[in-house]
Amino acid sequence: MNATPRWLTSEQKAAWDSFIRMQETLIGRLSRRIQADSGMSASDYIVLVSLTERGGGRMRFLELAKSVEWEKSRMSHQVGRMRKRGLVAREECPDDGRGAFIVATPAGYRAIGEAAPLHVEHVRRLFIEALTQEELDTLARISNRVLAHMEKQPD
Repeated sequence: MNATPRWLTSEQKAAWDSFIRMQETLIGRLSRRIQADSGMSASDYIVLVSLTERGGGRMRFLELAKSVEWEKSRMSHQVGRMRKRGLVAREECPDDGRGAFIVATPAGYRAIGEAAPLHVEHVRRLFIEALTQEELDTLARISNRVLAHMEKQPD
């Protein structure tokens, strides 16, 4: 038995549509800038940031996939492309024959080291400078609330 859909109110739809358009436009522009500035894809950048900022340069494959909210197959393809270009390496896990570590190589560290300062400037120019500190604080609170709410919801 299908329940009647709970459609969004016009105000809810306007908020949702604005959020999606802002997010897609911002991510699209930042992705194009990363590619133009560094030759890396946005996916390369996300993986290298996760490895170097959160993982100390190495993470278990599944932990890395979870940290960027990707499916295993997407991460596997991405890591394969990055390995071919020498940005990451794969190391077997000595205490778990099925597990593996993904490790940022010296070339990966150089690539992220060169790309990150330019990326931060674009984030500042396109996003940070558009908002007051109070608005940034409010956005951070809202984002954290939505993230906490999603943690409680089934995937």
